[in-house]
Amino acid sequence: MVAMCRRYALYVLSLAFPFFAVAAAQQTTLLVDVDHRPQVSLDGPWHFIADPYRDGWGGNPDHASLRGYAQNAHYVPGGPLVQYDFSRSPTLDVPGDWNSQKDSLFYYEGLLWYQRDFTWHSKPHTHLFLHFGAVNYAASIFVNDVHVCDHEGGFTPFDCDISSVVKDGDNFIVAAVDDTRAVDRVPTIKTDWWNYGGITRPVSLVEVPDAYIDDYSLQLRRGTSDQLDGYVHVVGADAGTRVALRIPELHIEQSAVTDTNGRAAFSFTAPGLELWSPEHPRLYKIDLQAGPDRLSDDIGFRTIEVQGDQILLNGKPIFLRGVSFHDEAPTRAGRAWSDQDAQTLLGWAHELDCNFVRMAHYPHTENEYRLADKLGIMVWSEVPVYWNIDWTDPHTLAVAKQQLSEMIRRDHNHAAVVLWSLSNETPESPARDAFLHQLAVEARSEDPTRLITSAIVTHLHGTTAALDDPLGNDLDVLGYNEYLGWYQGSPSDIPNYTWQNPMGKPVIVSEFGAGAKAGLHGPDTQMFTEEYQDRVFRQQFLMLQKIPFLRGMTPWVLMDFRSPMRQLPGIQDDFNRKGLVSDKGEKKKAFFTLQDYYAHMQQ
Repeated sequence: MVAMCRRYALYVLSLAFPFFAVAAAQQTTLLVDVDHRPQVSLDGPWHFIADPYRDGWGGNPDHASLRGYAQNAHYVPGGPLVQYDFSRSPTLDVPGDWNSQKDSLFYYEGLLWYQRDFTWHSKPHTHLFLHFGAVNYAASIFVNDVHVCDHEGGFTPFDCDISSVVKDGDNFIVAAVDDTRAVDRVPTIKTDWWNYGGITRPVSLVEVPDAYIDDYSLQLRRGTSDQLDGYVHVVGADAGTRVALRIPELHIEQSAVTDTNGRAAFSFTAPGLELWSPEHPRLYKIDLQAGPDRLSDDIGFRTIEVQGDQILLNGKPIFLRGVSFHDEAPTRAGRAWSDQDAQTLLGWAHELDCNFVRMAHYPHTENEYRLADKLGIMVWSEVPVYWNIDWTDPHTLAVAKQQLSEMIRRDHNHAAVVLWSLSNETPESPARDAFLHQLAVEARSEDPTRLITSAIVTHLHGTTAALDDPLGNDLDVLGYNEYLGWYQGSPSDIPNYTWQNPMGKPVIVSEFGAGAKAGLHGPDTQMFTEEYQDRVFRQQFLMLQKIPFLRGMTPWVLMDFRSPMRQLPGIQDDFNRKGLVSDKGEKKKAFFTLQDYYAHMQQ
């Protein structure tokens, strides 16, 4: 270990949120397409110190300014009193949540400090960014005892510019990570999934030129089959800077110049363009250049729109054969992050003959979106506005908008993404309607090429489901969750229900299902058996096929996932058991029933 590993920076900071309000730190940025840039990985073991009493912040939690100091702390026998020492502390693997790595941290929620060393040799005329794929929930980042940035939100990436603080040679990072649940956070206090804390996605160093591309978009214009529109944004570029765009396979070379805001706009015809679809997930290599900065990406082109109660992909009606899933690691539990995790989860969806997945209830790791592009699986992508939050708090709204904006910015070049979802199962109220209306406006402003949806609670009137939640006025596609045969009624009642759609919009039944412990067998009237779950699915199909305006379904859920709400001993054991696959990778009877149903849909 180098000497830097012995340092523990004790910063006396405010407990007040948002962290990014602390004046000493720069704001974060978000570099798109980081995975296609040269990087130096900082994954691996990081030292950690759990801080349940928040001693590392210290001071008065209502004090909003940076008052503190940095302390070099290394325990030496006979030396001065030292109570914290990173060099003697254990390690956690990054990426990875702390709950699934250490038994002592399994239920831990609170503040935890990470530290690691790195070596860097700076180059002239460059910026160095410290990139985090995701940190749950709030993060304050320090490099060489300097507070460099803060971020709130547990499922979207951020980048800290550390150019001014990095040294030639040995350096160190300290990250304060806090996953405490709070009323004004997004998500809020109560969720039916595990609050995995930690640096849950990869960390890297990314070096870019003085003028660099931080964002771009290229989309197929609705109503056309070969008209592409887009932009490239360049930071640090003078107005009139030339930006080049190439699509080698189509022999296309285009150029544009930046305006005073660093934005270069593109609009051109692409003869011979093959459209992306589940049957033909065509991707094209796109090359971008602005001065010395070069980037490439793999992008597909398609249109998605609604017409009456139809969903149109490339101008043609489509039915979304889907499944919902959490970003939970298959077979080992914990937060998913690796390419292998993505291949397993989306591999199961592909095996089910899905052309669609609902990535609930937050933005998933980007490699899942990359793989969905390649496999031809359309995606519903969601922000964690979940159940009931503080609809009137301006900070909560600001954080929800921030997470929505970061999700759209990261993923707007993925052809697979067809739906942005604003929320899940929110109770009706004027305050909620106003809050989500503002999110809908934000989403359409940032990306007018995709459709907007939400998962809404189905209200039943006798045996009638009326899809009339006022939130639907702000949506293009109505998502409705229902658990007939599980939380309401018995399986035999399900086919008797009828559905009304007064808004006349396309409908996706975004959740239905039942719990089952893999390997537990019995009569199909006994809850938690595989037979009961299978019966619920079969009865659901009898009802769903009679809904004339149904345009898709994403039953709940692909795989069992951890939830502190699910504690039935010997059955749940801290897992929501509605999965078609167990947390150990065992496929239940309902998996094959859904697979058969989707296969026959195409015949």
